[in-house]
Amino acid sequence: MPNEARLGPDRLGLARELLREAVFQSRAKQAASSSLARSDPEAKSGNCGLGAHAAIEAQLSAKGRVLAAQLWPTALASDAALRAESTIFAWIERQDALDRKRNHFLRDFRTANGFDRVKYTAEQLAAFESGLARVNEEEDRLRAAAAEELARQS
Repeated sequence: MPNEARLGPDRLGLARELLREAVFQSRAKQAASSSLARSDPEAKSGNCGLGAHAAIEAQLSAKGRVLAAQLWPTALASDAALRAESTIFAWIERQDALDRKRNHFLRDFRTANGFDRVKYTAEQLAAFESGLARVNEEEDRLRAAAAEELARQS
């Protein structure tokens, strides 16, 4: 991969892991918000288990701080730091949308075909696996692009 060779696989790997960790941290915030929203009968949260919208946690976890320090051993200039933060926040929102897409695919497929995969025909199983593969491939491709953008910040 030409871009990976230029940026270095270690740097891109750190960026991918930092994006994952930022999503995990934000999911924890989102889960707490969703739990509180569900206890409120008037709340209008989404029905795919992710709540109404992405929650962005600006503070990195301890692991996230370690990854960021490895990715950027010297502090970023303020404009580069803002671009990096923007890239991370955009990825959190994109990951949320992809997770919703996956959850909605699963819900719709199971509604149409049942929940027991053992009972699926070969065609149903192929459609199930290819549908999930499409979402997962899209996620991998978009995460790689976001990681490359993040790794370019210096």
